[in-house]
Amino acid sequence: MVSLPFGKAINKGLHDALANDPKVLLMGEDIGPLGGVYRVTEGLHAEFGPQRVLDTPLAESGILGTAIGLAMRGYRPVCEIQFDGFIFPAFDQITTQLARMRNRHEGRVTMPIVIRVPYGGHIGSIEHHSESPEAYFAHTPGLRVVSPSNPNDAYWMIQEAIASDDPVLFFEPKSRYFIKGEVDLTGSASPLHSARVARPGTDVTVVAHGAMVSTLLHAADLAAEEGISLEVIDLRSISPLDYAPIIDSVRKTGRLVVVQEAAGNASVGSEIAATVAERAFYSLEAPVIRVSGFDTPYPPSKVEGMYLPDADRVLEAVDRSLAY
Repeated sequence: MVSLPFGKAINKGLHDALANDPKVLLMGEDIGPLGGVYRVTEGLHAEFGPQRVLDTPLAESGILGTAIGLAMRGYRPVCEIQFDGFIFPAFDQITTQLARMRNRHEGRVTMPIVIRVPYGGHIGSIEHHSESPEAYFAHTPGLRVVSPSNPNDAYWMIQEAIASDDPVLFFEPKSRYFIKGEVDLTGSASPLHSARVARPGTDVTVVAHGAMVSTLLHAADLAAEEGISLEVIDLRSISPLDYAPIIDSVRKTGRLVVVQEAAGNASVGSEIAATVAERAFYSLEAPVIRVSGFDTPYPPSKVEGMYLPDADRVLEAVDRSLAY
C-alpha cells in the first residue's frame, strides 16, 4: 500500500498503461511538458516522449476526431478534456461518431478510446469549469461512463478503461485531485462497472458517485451520532449501472436517497429512482428521494455552496425518508 493523492493515482495508472502497451498514447491541451492544468500527466512527457504524450491544439472536436482515426489504426488513445464544460465542442464526434462506430461495423472495429473529463464543483471556479455533464453521455448507447471516488479506484479504473475495446468517458472529480488515500499497487481491480458498498448500514441506503461519495460518508458519520445507520453505495460506474448492490441494500433498509452534483431533471439520479421503483417497489417503505444540484445554470462561485449538495441536505433527505 502507498498513500497517493487522487490525481497522482491517475498519473500512476496512466504511467503503468503507457509502460505496458506501446499502443497507448495520451492526447490533450497542455498535457505534455506542463503536465496538464491539474498536473495529472506530470512527468509522463519527459519519460515517454512527444510521440506518446501529445500536446494538441485547443480544438476538442479535432482531438476526438484524431483519436477515432488512431483507434481505427490499432492505437489506444487517452484524450484529456481540460475542463468539463469544454467537452461540448466534441459532443458531435463523441455521440454521433465514436459511440456508433462499433455498431456500424458489427463489432469488427473496436474503439478503445478513453476520454478523461475533470468535472464537478467545490473549487470556486466559473461556469464551464465546474459542471457535471455525465447524464448526456450515459444517455448515449455505445459509451461507457465511469467515475472513481477514491485514489485506489482511480489507479485501477483508469487502467481498466484503457484496456476496454469500447469508448469510456472517465469522469474525474476535480475537487478530489489533491485528497490522499491508500492505493494497493499490487492488488487486483474490481470489475470496472461494479458498484461497491462503501459503508454498511441498516436504516437508509444512500447512493452517489464521484466527489459526492465523500459527502455521503461524512453524512453517515453525523447520522451515526444520532443513532441512524446509513448504508453508503459508491456507484463507480454510471453506464452501465450496477443495480444489484443497490437493490439488495434497498430490500434491507426499505429506503433510498440518491445524491449527485448534477441538476436533478432527467439525470442519473432520476434513472436510479425509476429503476429501484420498478425492481424493489414492495421493499420500499418511503418514496425514493433525490438530492441534487438545482435545475439552473451553474452559479457564480460565491453561491456554489448553496447549489451543491452537502451533508446537511443529505441528512434532511434522510429525515424525510425516515418520517414515512
